[in-house]
Amino acid sequence: MKRAFAKTLAAMALAGLALLAAAPANAQKLVTSVSTHRVLVNSSFTGAELVVFGTIEDAANAQIGKYDVVVTVRGPARSYITRQKGRVLGLWVNTASREFTRVPSYLAVLSNRPTRELGEPDFLRRNRIGLTNHVFAQQIGRDVADVTPNDPFRSAFLRVREAEGAYISDPSGVTFITPRLFRATVQILGTALTGDYEVETLLISNGTVLAKQQTAFEVVKTGFEAFVAVEARRHALYYGFTVAILAIVAGFIASLLFKR
Repeated sequence: MKRAFAKTLAAMALAGLALLAAAPANAQKLVTSVSTHRVLVNSSFTGAELVVFGTIEDAANAQIGKYDVVVTVRGPARSYITRQKGRVLGLWVNTASREFTRVPSYLAVLSNRPTRELGEPDFLRRNRIGLTNHVFAQQIGRDVADVTPNDPFRSAFLRVREAEGAYISDPSGVTFITPRLFRATVQILGTALTGDYEVETLLISNGTVLAKQQTAFEVVKTGFEAFVAVEARRHALYYGFTVAILAIVAGFIASLLFKR
């Protein structure tokens, strides 16, 4: 009985050693953080800059160029309408439109090299790497779905958002300070919407995601602007009356000044 028990323990020990040997000796891990978790907005706010720091843990023989990093920042979701203009009777008018439903109000894709070089197209789409590979759901009739990347409304929407500075793609936005330590600078617009901003970091090597880490920061109003916003939500009716009265008073004063 004792001899059989000893054989069983020996077999279990050998199996454990085999599992340890089969497991990857240096599994990569990501640890990320942002320089601030709150961006305060007031009347003089013209934009801000925050830094995403990251480190690669348990990376044996780490060297610059061995890994790729993609940092994606997504702002609060909202809906937008893209309109198509056409010539009718010699005039340029809106002939068609498409609503993009609950898409990021801000989208920044930062990487250490062009995203198209990080893997096959299917891999990039599956992991939403790059602006064109994100999901932009559209209201088409009764259906809500994304469409092909070369859809004219989709292309126009991306072009407009990039021109406004709300969608950013920077192939040199991630910098390796050491083989294991990297940083990325995120520009926050002066017109940024308040709310939560999601920061997703991917560690990639040879077309494979080795690790993923998520963190977030918040854009909030402060000072008198915050007070007005809160009171407007709490007392919407009184706020509406107050704004109307102030507009009438301002118009009356302006008319008196112009008469003089």
